[in-house]
Amino acid sequence: MDRTERSSRPSPVPTEPAYPEGVPLALERAIELAVDRKARDIVLMDLRPVSDATDFFLIMSGTSELHARSVAEHVLEELRKEGVRADHVEGMRGGRWVLLDYIDFVIHVFHPAAREFYQLERLWGDAPLFRIEG
Repeated sequence: MDRTERSSRPSPVPTEPAYPEGVPLALERAIELAVDRKARDIVLMDLRPVSDATDFFLIMSGTSELHARSVAEHVLEELRKEGVRADHVEGMRGGRWVLLDYIDFVIHVFHPAAREFYQLERLWGDAPLFRIEG
């Protein structure tokens, strides 16, 4: 095949963003902030087809309780500086599972053991899942 011809196989490098259409700008910013703080195993779940409670879950892990808290605090503070305030925050003191509720999306920052225990990705297994590369 000529180098200028396109293969019928899908490209291994995505040409689209790693998340679905309709993601709020504040959530896109939260993803950037999480990547900046070296959050691990970041996934975005589109709950719109399966739930009325919220539109998206952004799930990630820290490497420790301190790292999980640091990631959550960074996202919370930077979004607040940009005029986006969380409606509810839980777990910041402990750092095993920090929840930042922005109504249209909820951010979950886990210690790896807590993430494995609660398995939100399996619990909401019917929701489309998008892996975010860091």
